[in-house]
Amino acid sequence: MREIGFVVLAVLAGSVAARADGPRAAVFDFELIDTSLQGEKDGQRADEQARLLRAGDQLRKGLEESGKYVLVDIAPVRVEAHNSNLQACGGCDVQFAQQLGADLAITGTVQKVSNLILNMNVYIRNARTGHLVTAMSADFRSNTDESWSRTVSYLLRNRLLAPNYGAPQ
Repeated sequence: MREIGFVVLAVLAGSVAARADGPRAAVFDFELIDTSLQGEKDGQRADEQARLLRAGDQLRKGLEESGKYVLVDIAPVRVEAHNSNLQACGGCDVQFAQQLGADLAITGTVQKVSNLILNMNVYIRNARTGHLVTAMSADFRSNTDESWSRTVSYLLRNRLLAPNYGAPQ
């Protein structure tokens, strides 16, 4: 994943006109992949659904405040995106991003194995070509507001916005 900076620059130089204010990014809400026994038995939990929304908001806020990305409003496609499985819809995330005039489609998932074992993933795709630019992942323990927030913060600091992350050697 160290190549994110280089790859994003290559995307901008190659297929997206470079802008001084950064690429336009459509950051969609996170989706839950619940493979836990509890999820199979009890179905969706309101607290986890709220955490998915907060994780997306936290990611958007961090990217926007960095000045490295220009965020586009996903409101026009939010309902349709929520009704899709963005990881398995055959590129609908890219289509939504194109509709919004974005250069990048950013999606995320949280896989829940149990209330103790979870994994957060962020995927960035070129909205013009549909190609995966980069993906990043972090395992975390404990299904709490704090653990989810810390994981988003970790991915922002140490992957998406890390100084010199993926800088050409």
